[in-house]
Amino acid sequence: METLQILGARLCSLRKERRLRQVDVAELLGVTQTHYQRVEKGKINIPTLTLCTLADYFEVSTDYLLGRTEERQAVEGGA
Repeated sequence: METLQILGARLCSLRKERRLRQVDVAELLGVTQTHYQRVEKGKINIPTLTLCTLADYFEVSTDYLLGRTEERQAVEGGA
């Protein structure tokens, strides 16, 4: 699976865990629901700062969102 698709799938899963709507996350990011919908579908890339905002909001690491690890939290003291 491609990185953008992994990102989208993980964002969708995290959003559903919190019982949020796409429009709720779109409002958090200051984008339209359609734009956020395209992020979840793996159709568009997002800026680094948006990635960090989402990781902080969902309390996971950016590496988890990008599919670089299965661990949700960043390892403390890691490089």
